[in-house]
Amino acid sequence: MLSRAAVRASSTTSMVARRGFHSTRAQMSSPYHYPEGPRSNIPFNPLTKWFALRYWSFMAVGFGAPFGVAVWQTYKNK
Repeated sequence: MLSRAAVRASSTTSMVARRGFHSTRAQMSSPYHYPEGPRSNIPFNPLTKWFALRYWSFMAVGFGAPFGVAVWQTYKNK
């Protein structure tokens, strides 16, 4: 019984060692691999001229909308 456990343990480590990890670069011709690097994984370009204005406008609307809705609900006719 002890020898079975030893055989099972040794076969498990050999299975782990045979796993197919690859160290090659992804093929760029595939539609499932995208370029890597800074600012390549975001859906907007922070280097444009008007980015800061659009960003802070978006943040102000997102922060202020709940307060605006609360005020509107408070002053709404019942």
